[in-house]
Amino acid sequence: MNLKDKRVMVTGGAGFVGRYLVAELQESGCSQVFVPRSAEYDLRQIEAVRRAFDDSQTEVVFHLAAVVGGIGANRARPGAFFYDNLMMGTQLMEEARLRGVEKFISIGTVCAYPKFTPVPFQEENLWNGYPEETNAPYGLAKKMLLVQGQAYRAQYKFNAIYLLPTNMYGPGDNFDPETSHVIPALIRKCVEAKESGKDEIVVWGDGSPTREFLYVADAARGIVLAAQRYDGAEPINLGSGFEISIKDLIYLVMELVGFDGRIVWDTSKPNGQPRRRLDTSKAKREFGFEARVDFREGLKKTVSWYLSTR
Repeated sequence: MNLKDKRVMVTGGAGFVGRYLVAELQESGCSQVFVPRSAEYDLRQIEAVRRAFDDSQTEVVFHLAAVVGGIGANRARPGAFFYDNLMMGTQLMEEARLRGVEKFISIGTVCAYPKFTPVPFQEENLWNGYPEETNAPYGLAKKMLLVQGQAYRAQYKFNAIYLLPTNMYGPGDNFDPETSHVIPALIRKCVEAKESGKDEIVVWGDGSPTREFLYVADAARGIVLAAQRYDGAEPINLGSGFEISIKDLIYLVMELVGFDGRIVWDTSKPNGQPRRRLDTSKAKREFGFEARVDFREGLKKTVSWYLSTR
């Protein structure tokens, strides 16, 4: 699909990943990008969804809008995380179908995978168990976009694709301690400890879980490539193929920030999923995507951005 002459809607386009996606679309020549802001278009309400389509005459939808957060936020608001994400996605895709939208790109989540998935995670394992409990409501709500897209493809010939990005990070991330994910949370914690003269930081869990991280600009490029080149029904992982333990991640953040205190592990708090690393071979095969940004370099850029703009 050539996106240059298409009228494109990017839900969540003012958010962390969305801003990079909008920039990537514009750099690829797409000049008609509509970003519905939540203050004007509450996508949980069908009237607002319809108004967004009325106002944009959209031909292609990138659905990134989501209520997201780390383990703490997921545990505190599981009902909101389930309902808000489910209603936004379900209503948006149905209205897109009714309007004859040419393509719908759903951005899912690695949280949709079962808690105990063989590493590296392969797309074929997506239904082989229940997600990790702390973020299962969110993961399942986003997973319904895959079910809906495949059902609509079967009945209506609706071109919906579903991407499964791993944890994303980079400059512009959410550093709010109540809702941030692990990398911005650790960066902020180390910076504040250093500046206040503390000699320790408290970190949830025991440091043993592993995670895979994808630099946000790489993620945006992968999403655009998929929109241009992939029209399949099956989900596709987007990742870097790089796995690091939370313990090693913390030491790397401490090094880059310049904090030389000690770590206190709060083992009364959950670890989350034991391991995460994606098999990214399908994305390379289907639409030529490979991550480019080295993790240490990406983390360094993220720390620098936070220090210069907070």
